Amino acid sequence: MKLSIVILSYNVRYFLELCLSSVSEAIKNIDAEIIVVDNNSEDSSCDMVKTLFPNVILIQNKENFGFSKGNNIGTLRAKGEFICILNPDTVVAEDTFIKILKFSKTKNNLGIVGCKLINGVGAFLPESKRNVPVIKAAFRKLFGNSKYYYATHLNENEIGKVDVLVGAFMFMKKKLFNDIKGFDEDYFMYGEDIDLSYTILNAGYENYYYGESTVLHFKGESTLRDKYYVRRFYGAMQIFYKKHFKKNIIFDMFVWSGIRLVYIFKKTHIQKLKSVKEYVFISDSMNPNLESVLDKKVILKSGIKNLEKGTEVIFDANILSYKKIISLIENNANNVGLTYKILPKKSNFIIGSDDAISRGEVIMIN
Repeated sequence: MKLSIVILSYNVRYFLELCLSSVSEAIKNIDAEIIVVDNNSEDSSCDMVKTLFPNVILIQNKENFGFSKGNNIGTLRAKGEFICILNPDTVVAEDTFIKILKFSKTKNNLGIVGCKLINGVGAFLPESKRNVPVIKAAFRKLFGNSKYYYATHLNENEIGKVDVLVGAFMFMKKKLFNDIKGFDEDYFMYGEDIDLSYTILNAGYENYYYGESTVLHFKGESTLRDKYYVRRFYGAMQIFYKKHFKKNIIFDMFVWSGIRLVYIFKKTHIQKLKSVKEYVFISDSMNPNLESVLDKKVILKSGIKNLEKGTEVIFDANILSYKKIISLIENNANNVGLTYKILPKKSNFIIGSDDAISRGEVIMIN
């Protein structure tokens, strides 16, 4: 088998369905398998997988083991030459894995390959490519300066070597993952992708950012970026520094003092109530249930040119490819004021997320 996609999921039933729909389309011409590891979700995620995606390998954990251990459990079942660690709140294009498999065959000493990630309104996510978070860069990021934290030597559409890739999409040979013993299970959430990237670099391999393939990553679904994020993230960084760098008592004091200050003064994000002026449905025919559910007129269109601020665009994945949907969102990222939802293929809901802090929105349409 060529490829195993491992998706760790926890209480994101509808985003997981969208993700699995896109991944299923993307592996149609690849000898591949999909493995979903459920970390003891309390929603109907597992029932959905069993009913709608019977060919998916489903592992149901009896407790929430966190990101590292959950993914390690999934990769133990993987049969592919390559594995892809993929977040459940992502949407991949139909050619994503084909392109990255082809790219990987051209490289010797291959470490991890990552791709270009955008959020739900098309903005590039800079964590797609990062530097090793040395102490100086980490301190600057702690207080809002991320310039040295991200890998700015490559633009977002380029291909090249980088130090650190993000756990939402990590593509590599399974043998390499096994050789470095997978994710360090000292990390429960956050930091494990930095640790894995750095461990692979230190083992003599080269990590690559592949900016010619774009994946939609809703972000806020897997990990809420609330005020507790600061404590969790820098707690993970503490594990990273203790493992890879010399212990420094003064540094420890500054890090934890900084964490406390940011934790105290960072206000909880309050999701803004958006005002949708009109809905536009991108399809070849109107879905009769949309207007009754949305309680507003829905305009049927074939494209998204010349739309006004306040318009919410709903893409019909029964008609449009996931690659086309991702491209339309990405290419209109500068059109501030547009928001988006997707009607997944053969599904009865629309779904989307407008920022990385708040939960997204799911609307049932029948």
